[in-house]
Amino acid sequence: MRRFKPRFKLWLNTRDIEGAFGDGKWRLLRAIHTEGSLRRACESLQISYRKAWGDLEKAQEALGAELVKKERGGSKGGCSVLTAQGHKWLGAYGMFRSEVEKAVETAFRRHFKGLVR
Repeated sequence: MRRFKPRFKLWLNTRDIEGAFGDGKWRLLRAIHTEGSLRRACESLQISYRKAWGDLEKAQEALGAELVKKERGGSKGGCSVLTAQGHKWLGAYGMFRSEVEKAVETAFRRHFKGLVR
């Protein structure tokens, strides 16, 4: 018998903006924090720079907050760092997602007990 595990997609909307912030933008912020640049974050996530930049702009517009500060290249190359708000959103969404995931797993076990392993 196959082992089943619940999966879900999670995102936040505003009244006017669908997908203002969610798993993809959270992973992008985490990668920028880890990699130190938007370009390297894109490479690690295997997404285009254009998509990443568009996602950041959409999130920043919806949230009304600057999440990432970019410093242009030069001889040593550029870098991207999370702002204080970027760090807050990264942490808050990570904790929120973890709690939702636990609730989904609990509900799955309760409703599918005896049907799947």
